[in-house]
Amino acid sequence: MGLLDRLGAGDGPVRVGLFVDGPNVLRSEFDVDLADVRAVADERGRLAITRLYLDENATSGLIQAAEANGFEVVTTSGDVDVKLAVDATAAAAEDEIDLLAIASRDTDFKPVVEAAARRGIETFAIAPGEYGRSDALRTAAHDAVTLD
Repeated sequence: MGLLDRLGAGDGPVRVGLFVDGPNVLRSEFDVDLADVRAVADERGRLAITRLYLDENATSGLIQAAEANGFEVVTTSGDVDVKLAVDATAAAAEDEIDLLAIASRDTDFKPVVEAAARRGIETFAIAPGEYGRSDALRTAAHDAVTLD
């Protein structure tokens, strides 16, 4: 059952899973505000998962700012992309979300978006800016937005 079917079925608000690729989105050349990322995803339904993925070198100030904006911060000593991809795929497979929103400029998440779509999960790509947009990710997703 697709998102529009669920909306029409009266099953409650759409559960949105927002997964943010910190190293690829929070770069000085994009000047992205986490509140803006959250707001764009929040327009799509109820945020059931709101996670920011960072590497082990993230500053405590960044972590505190993310938490103040309502993000669960996941830090990893390994590849941030792998952890985000595994978690996003698990959320889709375990029926925790109705809409998968990925904020990234990385084409590596295209298979995650495609797998979620095959399960009937709506997908939404959030690019940090024109320069930071992955056309492959945008094309694979049901919907996409580029932040200003």
